[in-house]
Amino acid sequence: MAIQFDFAGKVAFVTGGGTGIGRATALAFAKAGASVAVVGRTEASTQKPFK
Repeated sequence: MAIQFDFAGKVAFVTGGGTGIGRATALAFAKAGASVAVVGRTEASTQKPFK
């Protein structure tokens, strides 16, 4: 059974969001309705995965 969360109207700040677990976390927050701010080592790593 999948647990579903509603993050509509919330902001998630994810560090290390360009790759790996951070990227998966950022995508999960976005799918749950949150506005997501992603920080990573390079701008390219934080932009490309989310376009």
